[in-house]
Amino acid sequence: MQARRAAAFLLASGSLLLLAACGADDFDENEKKAIRSLSLAALPERPIDPSNRVSGDPRAAAFGALLFTDTGLSGNASMSCATCHKPERQFQDDLPRGVGAAETDRRTMPLAGVAWSPWQFWDGRRDSLWAQALAPLEDAREHAGNRTAFAHHLAARHARRYAELFGPLPALDHLPADAGPKGTPAERAAWAAMSPDDREAVNRVFSNLGKALAAFEETLRPPQTRFDRFAAAMLEGREPEAGNDLSDLEREGLKLFIGKANCLECHNGPRFTDDHFHNTGVPPVAGRADDAGRADGIAEVLADPFNCLGTYSDAEPDACTALRFMRRDRAAMQRAYKTPSLRGAASRPPYMHAGQFASLDEVIDHYSRAPAAVSGRTELRGVVLTERGRKALVAFLKTLDPQRASDP
Repeated sequence: MQARRAAAFLLASGSLLLLAACGADDFDENEKKAIRSLSLAALPERPIDPSNRVSGDPRAAAFGALLFTDTGLSGNASMSCATCHKPERQFQDDLPRGVGAAETDRRTMPLAGVAWSPWQFWDGRRDSLWAQALAPLEDAREHAGNRTAFAHHLAARHARRYAELFGPLPALDHLPADAGPKGTPAERAAWAAMSPDDREAVNRVFSNLGKALAAFEETLRPPQTRFDRFAAAMLEGREPEAGNDLSDLEREGLKLFIGKANCLECHNGPRFTDDHFHNTGVPPVAGRADDAGRADGIAEVLADPFNCLGTYSDAEPDACTALRFMRRDRAAMQRAYKTPSLRGAASRPPYMHAGQFASLDEVIDHYSRAPAAVSGRTELRGVVLTERGRKALVAFLKTLDPQRASDP
């Protein structure tokens, strides 16, 4: 087995050396097909979420954009969604782990293109954008608020816009200022003391809050990059415009990406992600609680009252295919995490679900070595790369960065 693996490594290494020597000027038909599949031109129309009745509604998107920057949607009125999902930073924050009321255990994910993903968060513990938007609002380390306080805030600041989309707000004056099932002991006690009808009314307002936020987030489309402009020219048989061509090194990196480096196994499609969960042997963060990834996310998404099959969903059960037919094998999903999009990745280090790697070079080194996972089984097989091959991959990934779209 070791001998065969060594032979395979030598073969890959020799192929990569040959690739570097040839300059990678030409792409065969299979390679062009792969490039076409990665181009933004292949991105389908934005899907409408059947579980969200205001999905695709421009009025809801405008309301959601307002709520996205509303610091009133936090326990101390100092944080909004934009605190971590910074629009000027591809809707993320450049930190190894997100920081709201306190530091969290995982990186903030960028939002461009999330409307096309059936699962949200690194572990897929939510199955829609609106269900995802609700979770940070009540998380003690993120917005650190509670759903009854948020209902009061909507009534005080946004009653008219809410009513235009969802109908009049219910009577809230008799409810406590702070109450929720996930807050402090006092907030949980106040929630338990509320009548079932009042809890139901607050839950409905809370779910609608998430639906408005989702209507905005689903409008965030990945921006075109230099790779996309190069791909369009190449596939149309014309010369790329000035500034949109790829260098020899970048073309070599593209050939590696769609070929010997096996990147397409997970980073495929126009968003460069398969939206699935994989164990790639990424080490845990020292001093942090064990993170089982998708293995824990399975139970959480099934138990979520705001999932596609829940009371607050607007979907018919038959429309909830992702949730109904998802893989539920906990052992197989141990330390598996959602494949992130590589669009814009070059300018948003660090990398992996908890910022374990500081640079793309470290990421490529990890994927080349394919170390064993601390739990579960890694899917990596390892690839031998020449030094030029490593540089070529990094160079290609930079062409996916919208901030580098006009680089020579």
